[in-house]
Amino acid sequence: MEKLLLKNGTIIDVANEVSFIGSIEVEGDKIKRIIRHDEALPRGIETIDAKGKYIMPGLIDMHCHINEGFAAHFVASGVTTVRNTAGNVMLLNNLIQKPTDAPTPRVYASDRMIDGTPGQWGPTSYGNFVTDDPEEARKEVRRQVEVGAKFVKLYGWIKRDVMEAAADEAEKYNMEVACDLINSKDLTALDAAKAGVTWLEHTSGFAQEMYKGWNPMVDQNAWSHINWEEPDQVKIEELCAKILKHNVKLCPTMVLFDQAMRYPAIWSPKNKVIKSIENRKHPVEYWKSHEELDAVIKESNAVVNNLTKAIAKTYYDMGGTVVAGTDTPALLYTYPGMALHRELEIFVEIGFTEVEAIQAATVNAAKSINLDDIGTIQEGKIADLVILNKNPLDNIKHTKEIDLVMKGGKAYTQDEILSSVPSEEDVNRSLQAFMEEWEAEHVK
Repeated sequence: MEKLLLKNGTIIDVANEVSFIGSIEVEGDKIKRIIRHDEALPRGIETIDAKGKYIMPGLIDMHCHINEGFAAHFVASGVTTVRNTAGNVMLLNNLIQKPTDAPTPRVYASDRMIDGTPGQWGPTSYGNFVTDDPEEARKEVRRQVEVGAKFVKLYGWIKRDVMEAAADEAEKYNMEVACDLINSKDLTALDAAKAGVTWLEHTSGFAQEMYKGWNPMVDQNAWSHINWEEPDQVKIEELCAKILKHNVKLCPTMVLFDQAMRYPAIWSPKNKVIKSIENRKHPVEYWKSHEELDAVIKESNAVVNNLTKAIAKTYYDMGGTVVAGTDTPALLYTYPGMALHRELEIFVEIGFTEVEAIQAATVNAAKSINLDDIGTIQEGKIADLVILNKNPLDNIKHTKEIDLVMKGGKAYTQDEILSSVPSEEDVNRSLQAFMEEWEAEHVK
């Protein structure tokens, strides 16, 4: 079993909110020993000198939609684990089965989303299941359990009785249920919480509960009396208290709305990861197709930008679980991997401390989905680490200052990771082969 010593760096202990100079002995894919600076170091093993550098746990993007074509960009950004919220676990199987030290992230995935008719993403396909029948939803949950989904994802046009049935069926298998209610016309965040939904993605459904009758698809002129710029804090606190009683967890994906509202002055530090992404057709062409819709996006979907931020901070202050995610590659320029760094900046902008922001993408994220072997730098944990040139506890923007990324005990430079990115032709061929196989098996 290969051994590696990372010596003399400042280790950021996110669980105990302390940092100290020390060394980390890695054996295989695990952290074998944390060595304090006054203790003797092991000899005769490969050593990386991290003097003057800062070591934090690998980051976790708690809401994204990964693709083999940009999977490596996550790891090059220090994001070593992702929670994939809707897609198809069989399509992701190549990534899920990668070796522990591969330069692609660990994937904690749901299967296709369960939505109501007519389906926001069209009729039933490999990526979504559309039904208004509670029994069909139960069958779909059972199918998802069989194919290896880690949680169930519901979508905004689902009917109340279907939501309740899916949540009830998922509970039988100890599966959590996540819901995206951004475009919901009938159900709200409180409805979902009462129905047994565990996760509210994007803090969606809060606006529908606070302003009954509002949703992104209605005539927004009729709702011009709402002060979206300065959200109603009293209403937010009242609703957060109700939601909290149901132990619901939030992944606000603030960068999603922030990038849209900023457009065209988007957040885009031109580092090597972003430059690599910009050289690819996907998702760049997808983002460009949304540029002409920016006015509509700002007026409807992203109008909740400040409300989402206020909810995230309020819910956290009340003791609720709030974790960091991005919805990459949705809407406008949510860069794979790098968008999570902007999400952490927003956490700090709305009042989280630097360490609290980092916890939202490490220890608290891992705990929220019971991944006990990642998220902290502790003996026995998986050696997913990010070695930084500057201290992120001084300035959250320093999380982007990446020197090395360690994934499953193997250290990589960003250039090494980016050199592993597959060609778009190979990615498209793989997707086409999957779709043909899926249609042969499922389309009658």
